[in-house]
Amino acid sequence: MLNKILSLVVLLRYGKLPWEHRYFYRDTLRCQVRQWKYIWKDYVSRKKYKKLTFSGEFAPELQFVLPFAYWHYKNGTLESTVSSKYTKELYFFSPDHKEQFDTRSNEGNYNFEMPRILYSQDYDMSKWVPVPLKETYRNNVYLYEKPVLIIANRYNMEWDGPPVSFYSMEMLAFILEKLKSKYTVIYNRPRPQHITMDNSDIYDMDEFSWLAAEHPDVILMENLFKENKGKANNFNHLQLMVYANASHFISIHGGTATLASYFGGTNLILSKKGPEHYFKCFEKLYPQFSGAKILHAKTDDEVKKYVEAHF
Repeated sequence: MLNKILSLVVLLRYGKLPWEHRYFYRDTLRCQVRQWKYIWKDYVSRKKYKKLTFSGEFAPELQFVLPFAYWHYKNGTLESTVSSKYTKELYFFSPDHKEQFDTRSNEGNYNFEMPRILYSQDYDMSKWVPVPLKETYRNNVYLYEKPVLIIANRYNMEWDGPPVSFYSMEMLAFILEKLKSKYTVIYNRPRPQHITMDNSDIYDMDEFSWLAAEHPDVILMENLFKENKGKANNFNHLQLMVYANASHFISIHGGTATLASYFGGTNLILSKKGPEHYFKCFEKLYPQFSGAKILHAKTDDEVKKYVEAHF
């Protein structure tokens, strides 16, 4: 019944919408309505009561769940958090954090206890405070003579099909030719054993052997993890430490781009398609994580233009 009412509200307020997007409008309203029952606890009694559990994908966790948990922490109402493996460092502020889930799921994204899920027509958000990951994990270990540039790539299944948004070896060659004389370049594409997997298979692009042969001066994030001079607890922890000392990022659509947007500076994101385009996530949401300058490229040619103009 509630879904029918909210669907009517969406129709009356926004008119006819593309069928593949209209449900996100309704889901946003559903999340907002769900928060009404917590008005007394959140704004009047303000005792520790909130137990947050999330088993969804990495990007929505960073976009909506982590800032919601941090808001409750700052509000004095956070009791505990439960998430996937390798997330304790993300929830460093939580009084009681458990790593319960071995895999992430798309179904887990639809947790209407959060003020937002996935994509939204409204990113003017309450109960949402970005977590100061850069300030928390800045360190004296991963410092270099030249400014650090992190290339955060991925090569995954997308929408149950082949990879769509990724930096090919041709694109990597262009970027490195243009930039590695100015920056200490750190290349990051996590292997399956490094992260908590979701429904997307990770494929092999064979760029690691190419980088070792053609660009041995490029630092591999996985090699930093093997050395582990910063004594990171896991690969995610290492990423936080290395990213915290950087201000230049070239990343890919999804959790890769979301994480990079938490650390200020400039983040060039390649996203060739997705609901993020329709909902203008890269304009309205991503700059809110840290005040970073977000450059959204939809094609390889746009990546090249942004590289030459901004890096």
